[in-house]
Amino acid sequence: MNFGSKLIHNGNEIDKNTGALSIPIYQTSTFHQYDIDNLGKYDYTRSGNPTREALENTIAQLEGGIRGFAFSSGMAATSSVLSIFSSDDHIIVGNDVYGGTYRIASSFFNKFKVQITFTDMTDPDNIKNSIKNNTKAIFLETPSNPLLKITDLRTCIKIAKDYGLIVIVDNTFMSPYLQRPLELGADIVIHSATKFIGGHSDVVSGLVATKNKDLADKIYFVQNSFGAVLGPQDSWLLLRGLKTLKVRLDYECKSALELAQWLSTHKKITNVYYPGLKEHIGSDIHLSQALNGGAVLSFKTDTEATAKKFMKNVTLAAVAVSLGGVESIASYPVKMSHAAIPVQEREKLGITNNLIRLSVGLEDTQDLIEDFKKALE
Repeated sequence: MNFGSKLIHNGNEIDKNTGALSIPIYQTSTFHQYDIDNLGKYDYTRSGNPTREALENTIAQLEGGIRGFAFSSGMAATSSVLSIFSSDDHIIVGNDVYGGTYRIASSFFNKFKVQITFTDMTDPDNIKNSIKNNTKAIFLETPSNPLLKITDLRTCIKIAKDYGLIVIVDNTFMSPYLQRPLELGADIVIHSATKFIGGHSDVVSGLVATKNKDLADKIYFVQNSFGAVLGPQDSWLLLRGLKTLKVRLDYECKSALELAQWLSTHKKITNVYYPGLKEHIGSDIHLSQALNGGAVLSFKTDTEATAKKFMKNVTLAAVAVSLGGVESIASYPVKMSHAAIPVQEREKLGITNNLIRLSVGLEDTQDLIEDFKKALE
């Protein structure tokens, strides 16, 4: 079955009790037990809820895993996955991951003596050079946020497997429609489902999928123990959003490519970062592991003043944090998504004051171009 059909027909779309074509919102905290000696499948919504379970089963199927988990935010998902490790475990993390991931890895888990090494994973040899006797996992994000740097998943996964390491991939930018790391050999996939999976800027959520039973058991233990679970209402919103994932991204990705090509010709734009452009570093690798360039791009203006003028004058893109909504969203990484990263580290990564990240929505592409032209000029 092709992916578009699987979004609609994956075994989790019809309520088995009533035949309803939308899974009901089981808005309950607890469940009556009819036989105290034989407890039912559900007892308390933190531990399991039918609406959330339908969502978790869906993401597992779409990613090619055996089990899925829904959390109250993308950071709750990331933090819960990192919580399966113990003190003195060592994890290698990409040096240009999302700012929230950088913050939690560098300033929180170190309190529990989980060791983190940040390295440039666009060069797989850096992984080899960072491996220690106590290394347990690598954490990848490709394309990276916000400069869309590309990591060769197949090569990095092979290196990790040669050393017996767990491979974790943040797949937020691509979604399971455009890229499926588990099928390439990764062990755990994480999504900020607030973004493309939800798709409407109306829910904060995180999803995890794994194809390994032992890892699934460990993640469930953390999920149930910490309790950072997604509520039934928000689980239903994600189930609804997923149904239109393909049609939304088909248009948004096409529009993103056209915008990237147009921005590349503008006199006030010095750099455009978009994996769908042939000149983007790593584009050939990206297109060998993903369907297309995606719906997020970044660009640098000639000056900081131009960037701020654009952010002030643009009208058809919301100026906001987050991405993946039906509306285009322009973000200023140094003040928004990556403000948690120290200035010197940001500058080393190329995250400068003239950088703008754009998540392309469903507006007419030509209208966006005209709006951006006015905002720049």
